[in-house]
Amino acid sequence: MSATLIPNEARTPLSAVAAIIVISIVASLFLGWLVYYHAPADVSGTHLLFLPALNALLNSLCTIALITGFCFIRNRRIEAHRTSMFTAFIFSSLFLASYITNYALHGESHFHGVGDIRLFYFPLLISHICLSVVVLPMILITFFLSLSGRFPQHKKLARYTFPIWLYVSVTGVIVYAMLAAYR
Repeated sequence: MSATLIPNEARTPLSAVAAIIVISIVASLFLGWLVYYHAPADVSGTHLLFLPALNALLNSLCTIALITGFCFIRNRRIEAHRTSMFTAFIFSSLFLASYITNYALHGESHFHGVGDIRLFYFPLLISHICLSVVVLPMILITFFLSLSGRFPQHKKLARYTFPIWLYVSVTGVIVYAMLAAYR
């Protein structure tokens, strides 16, 4: 009944949201296959060894863009917010391409830390992985809502998308730093 009170242009098309969710599931399944079942192409481990560091840099730049965008929207600087969020999206997209390339070439990285540090690393890694799967469709839907002018819905979802996206970006850098430190 309440759906009839909302004008058609304010409703979120379920087909667009469903398509985003399906695309996100397919992408997540592909990444899962790539990480856990695909044999690395660069068995010798000599090609594009800079990719993990590039991934950490892209996550760091995404984090900066996210925080900057958050500050801009708090100050009602809408255009600057939009630019920052597009910048964060571009950095995340470049990260995803680099991440896929790295895993296709080198396969899974193993953590060599011993003792209590493992009690910190593995829960951090598991939360990072789980939330990265969850946040992908959230980011895409949040962008869709903004780009289609559904700002009240955008604002509601962005309240959840932003902290999860920020957490995934920051923990990605921490995971990289820990893997590098215990190499």
